[in-house]
Amino acid sequence: MDEGATVPFIARYRKEVTGGLDDNQLRLLEERLGYLRELGDRRAAVLKSIAEQGKLTAELEAAIGAADTKQRLEDLYLPYKQKRRTKALIAREAGLEPLADALLAIRRSRRSTAPPPLLIRPKALPTLRQRWKERGRF
Repeated sequence: MDEGATVPFIARYRKEVTGGLDDNQLRLLEERLGYLRELGDRRAAVLKSIAEQGKLTAELEAAIGAADTKQRLEDLYLPYKQKRRTKALIAREAGLEPLADALLAIRRSRRSTAPPPLLIRPKALPTLRQRWKERGRF
């Protein structure tokens, strides 16, 4: 299969290599081989990611090595999975959180001393509808 041979070709012309397996059995083997290769690639990526974080222990490495399904592997990786890097996270990493806190504190203090917003429109300010009527657009 790695050499590019199709399942029907292998079933017909390579019976001595496969021990006489039929098409269905070879297709199942091909699917399983693909799954196991994907699992191996994902396992390597998970181990690399956790090792880069400095959180890889011998027990965790053994558990990841023993994971026989992708779901089990992802369950083991979930606590160590990197979260999405949001703009806020990038700003925190750059050390801007104290600045943001200070700006929010200033805004809150100004908001508490500001006069309440006008709830009633002053008579001197015409509404948009009145201006349109004056210009003949309404």
